[in-house]
Amino acid sequence: MANVVTTAETNLIKAAALKRAREIDFIKKFSDFNVSKLMEALGTTRKIEKRAGEQMYLYEISATMQDGVVPEGEIIPLSEFEQTKTPIGEVTLLKWRKATSAEAILKSGYETAVAETDKKAITEIQKGIRTRFFGFLANLNNTTSVTGTGLQAVLAKSWGQLQVLFDNDAIQPVHFVNPLDIADYLASATITLQTAFGMQYIEDFLGLGRVILSPQVTQGTVYSTAQDNIILYFMSMGGDVARAFALTADETGLVGINSGEANNTRAQVESLIMSAIDLMVEYAAGVVVGTINP
Repeated sequence: MANVVTTAETNLIKAAALKRAREIDFIKKFSDFNVSKLMEALGTTRKIEKRAGEQMYLYEISATMQDGVVPEGEIIPLSEFEQTKTPIGEVTLLKWRKATSAEAILKSGYETAVAETDKKAITEIQKGIRTRFFGFLANLNNTTSVTGTGLQAVLAKSWGQLQVLFDNDAIQPVHFVNPLDIADYLASATITLQTAFGMQYIEDFLGLGRVILSPQVTQGTVYSTAQDNIILYFMSMGGDVARAFALTADETGLVGINSGEANNTRAQVESLIMSAIDLMVEYAAGVVVGTINP
């Protein structure tokens, strides 16, 4: 009797291999393409990794300088510097669970059904990051206020205030504007709009800096700051959390996913997604809040 081979054939494509491929595809779409494009749009390259339990602060330094006039041979008096810090909490670990039903798989096929829900998950995660950032800007204290008639006047005043606030640096301003506040101008001018992370932006609007459009900015309000004042805080999804929940994370560690787990009691395929990303400003007083008068 011939020997019966019961082991799997060499080079058989197994489900586990495809599962990891889907995970890598998801995090590549989210991290490499979208988050990098977000930072490119904001004009910032500053990323700070926070450890679990670490507190985050906004720092402000005030200075009382002596006049510098010291007679020959006399002791030079000390100028006074004081640093104050305001706690702003921790980077929050966000968790999502995504499920695709057997009916959806039957109707569209496994890859299509999973890819469609992955795409929707990416969109919602991006929206959440934008919402938290604009909410953070709206609740800042010690900002500088300007008002003007029309968008161009407010942008010009904001640009001027930024030059004063960051007088020792060659800054690149960035402004956040509601699309309705710029719609009239766009209708009568040739402007190149670029898109990143669900937001449109104009590279150099009227020579006053980069303008980012988002409906999550309150109409009639403009937020302006220096590009380098914006920091991406994150906690890595590639360490203990990844080991505990079998997450696949890319080299940046910005997002992790465990995709394609079968839930037989509900006849659905589930994915667990985790991320801890927050956009904040380092120098609260370096934010200018503009109000557009009709």
